[in-house]
Amino acid sequence: MRAEAFFDPRRKGSVVTTDETKPTLKQRVLSGVQPSGALHIGNYFGAIKQHIELQHQFPGEAFYFIADYHALTTTQNRELLQKLTQDVALDYLALGLDPEKATFYRQSDVPAVAELTWILSTVAGFGELERAVSFKDKVDRGIRPTVGLFLYPVLMAADILGPRSTMVPVGQDQVQHLEITRAIARSFNTTYKRRVFPEPRVKLNDAAIVPGIDGQKMSKSYDNTIPIFATDDELKAKVARVKSGSEPKGAPLNPDEDTTFRLYSLLAPPEDVAIMRQEYLDGAIGYRDAKARLLESIQGYFGSFREKRREMENNPAYVDEVLHAGAERAGREIGETLALVRDAVGLSR
Repeated sequence: MRAEAFFDPRRKGSVVTTDETKPTLKQRVLSGVQPSGALHIGNYFGAIKQHIELQHQFPGEAFYFIADYHALTTTQNRELLQKLTQDVALDYLALGLDPEKATFYRQSDVPAVAELTWILSTVAGFGELERAVSFKDKVDRGIRPTVGLFLYPVLMAADILGPRSTMVPVGQDQVQHLEITRAIARSFNTTYKRRVFPEPRVKLNDAAIVPGIDGQKMSKSYDNTIPIFATDDELKAKVARVKSGSEPKGAPLNPDEDTTFRLYSLLAPPEDVAIMRQEYLDGAIGYRDAKARLLESIQGYFGSFREKRREMENNPAYVDEVLHAGAERAGREIGETLALVRDAVGLSR
């Protein structure tokens, strides 16, 4: 399914109404990132870059969270979870997330998410959860099939519906979860005869799949990533391992099938990409020199971000302040939603 529209055209803009409330502005984008390891170039071009751009399109209405509740399904080590969570916060802020334009928070700092998850689970269809492809994939990869892993889509629905988001940028692998979220929203609204939740729209990223160093899609699951904030030595070692062909020096190369060129084309200016493409076709460049240019392009593209991250590492109080302020804002928004939900189901006092 391809859904580029942000809002339902049958509704007036982004206004959502309930039986008990006046119209509420819901022109809102939301996404989350799970702290499961070092963010890599695939994360950046596949999601983070889009998130940074959307905060400017929806100033004040972009919500991004670190999904540490979700991470508990796979990371059950206290110290590791805390480190990974802090690393994700540093990475996003260094890459350009502006806390003046986007609400950035730790999921676990907003307890209302957990309460909303339980209430939504009482209207979620068991069959829909049972058919979730991601659950089956994770179990096939050896992850223990816990109840929390099974209920993952319900927690995701609470993340999205809590702030009453209208648009969620995701990759193709998350579209099914968004459909489950929409189904849960419909089920709640129908069951309690109140239109508390909008049905959020999918915003698919148009970015090409980012290849890993082995030529497959870049993913931590495949251990083929190039971390954004790797040290220079680590970066050199990663680039040296990028898959290449066996053509002799001077032979024409196919740029469209070469991993080094595909990565370079994401990072370098268009004019430089055009030059390298012609050099490939003419046999005027070999894999070794191409990898040297790729290394330079990575260092150039992310150089300022890496410097900013080093500065923030020395100021952890700033990161904590950003996350605390974000949690307060998100808490207010999700708290308002939860009050409507509690009233609808009969839990209000």
